[in-house]
Amino acid sequence: MSSVMPGQALNAKNGSDQPNEPVGNGAAKSILTKLAAWVAECNLPFLITSIGMIVMLLWAGSYKMTAPGAEGIVPLVSHSPLTSLQFKLLGPYTLSDLIGVTELVAAACFIAGYMRPKAGIIGGLLTTVMFFTTSSMLITTPGALTNVNGISYMGFLGLFLFKDVIALGASFYLISSFGQKAIRSESKR
Repeated sequence: MSSVMPGQALNAKNGSDQPNEPVGNGAAKSILTKLAAWVAECNLPFLITSIGMIVMLLWAGSYKMTAPGAEGIVPLVSHSPLTSLQFKLLGPYTLSDLIGVTELVAAACFIAGYMRPKAGIIGGLLTTVMFFTTSSMLITTPGALTNVNGISYMGFLGLFLFKDVIALGASFYLISSFGQKAIRSESKR
């Protein structure tokens, strides 16, 4: 099964999911399909996801390079099998600085990806590793789950960590989007 790129329609003749020629608002008939065609033509999913990721990474990365930011991640990194060794070796401030720098570098890669799509792929790879690591903390961090009347729910900490599962998906989406741009760029040469 192949993915449909923005501005492409599903092949309605044979019902397959193979991309057909680009579809404009003129081919869409209902209000919903016209809206969907407009969203695809404007490339809103890519723009909102990439800009949102850049802002989040710049903000979070710079915050982790402060004392409150470093102290805030201690309960997360100290219990994770993926980061506890680094925490013990480097201490909370150095580890937090390294995480912050990694987030800033990933943001810079996404920004550069608008002109050089392969840089965006690198940013996506960095954030995939980061968000996989933080998503795994959902399982290892005490207090992520809370028990109410015998039923487990995600507490505030769990919900905070769960957003990284969504960010992990956004990272894969950005790898794909920047990858498609890189492929088109390579094919023009």
